[in-house]
Amino acid sequence: MRDKRDITGHYDRGGLLERLEAALAEDGADPARPSLEALAPYDQFHNRGLEATKEIADLLEVAPGDHLLDIGSGIGGPARYMHQRFGCRVTGIDLTAEFCDVARHLSGRLGFGDKLRFEHGDALVMPFPESSFDGAYSMNVSMNIADKDAFYREIRRVLKAGGWLMLSEIAKGPGPELDYPMPWAASAEASFLCTPQETRQGLEAAGFEILRFRTTEKEALEFGARSREIVARGEKPPHRAVILIHAEDARAAMRNTSRGVAEARIVPIELLARRR
Repeated sequence: MRDKRDITGHYDRGGLLERLEAALAEDGADPARPSLEALAPYDQFHNRGLEATKEIADLLEVAPGDHLLDIGSGIGGPARYMHQRFGCRVTGIDLTAEFCDVARHLSGRLGFGDKLRFEHGDALVMPFPESSFDGAYSMNVSMNIADKDAFYREIRRVLKAGGWLMLSEIAKGPGPELDYPMPWAASAEASFLCTPQETRQGLEAAGFEILRFRTTEKEALEFGARSREIVARGEKPPHRAVILIHAEDARAAMRNTSRGVAEARIVPIELLARRR
């Protein structure tokens, strides 16, 4: 990974909670008591937002007593969804301190108490003992991580034997190089993509068994088309997290993402694996 400041500086612009509260108020929601539904357009900072979170959750078997790890937890949307759906504990870790602060604040307002915890830290050196978690998931995070092998080994270390890993990520496609900015990087120097096959091979080498692997470019293109139809009707798009976080750079990043998927420059993937 590049200097951590290069990565966090792309996301941490300050004033995030204030911008979120203003957006919620504009939507007609109470910023002091936001519901999960009101937060959903803003707190799912990954491709297809809540739709993708629900999709990966449908593939998981989670018991109320399980402890899950959210790697790159952002402002906590997926963690709150997983807890509400399964009743499990979730610990999130993120390199951006402001994200962790906002995640704690929102989860406290929703009354989740000690069921959710958010740690400011590096996914390559996580502050957790070995075999701490029953399962782990990560959504649109590894694009900022150069040393994928170290990333996969560290996830395996903190998972219990037989624990599962769900990745929903952006992989490198066969098309031309990307245009920037992208939601995860302002330039190519902070973007580290590998192909779907390299992802599979890296996980297997780290000690994972691949249970399910698929590309989701069709779903991404359909989601984009539906979103444009909604905007054309004069309504707000269903996924507004990129706008919340990146402000004036958001529209260019979203256009480049749509073009990247359409031209096979990038390939969204979903992968379910188990620690051997």
